[in-house]
Amino acid sequence: MRRSDREIVEHSEIGAIIDACKVCRIGMRDGDRIYVLPLNFGYSFGDGGELVLYFHCATEGKKLDLMRACPQVGVEMDCDHELVSGGDVPCRYGFRYASLVGFGIAELLEDPADKVEALRLLMKHQTGMDFTLDSSMTNGVAVFRITVSSFSCKRR
Repeated sequence: MRRSDREIVEHSEIGAIIDACKVCRIGMRDGDRIYVLPLNFGYSFGDGGELVLYFHCATEGKKLDLMRACPQVGVEMDCDHELVSGGDVPCRYGFRYASLVGFGIAELLEDPADKVEALRLLMKHQTGMDFTLDSSMTNGVAVFRITVSSFSCKRR
């Protein structure tokens, strides 16, 4: 990271930034292009402290095809946006934000219990509420996770 003075390394502050973000953008390889899409998500931190993101989607389609072909993905989320005025001097304008950028491996979840837990975390993150889910609720959707192997987080 070029601006180390903006880097966030404190686990609790990283969690607060993720909590404030409701959309995660995923970048996937599509031949010689990059396919980027915004998705709602849930998350957890694994036993080793790794960030795990959870998503749901239709049971077929482009994102699943691309994920199966190349599971290495990029992720980005941002929040706390605010324009910083520069008054009459355009070059003095800036923008406040907090963001997380990382790389990981996408994996389709097949086990019904894993899918239920992923959807529970997704709903908790998006609504702030705990829901009781069961495997019958996962029949019509695909659920996948991205285990984020490396990421950086910063705030301006």
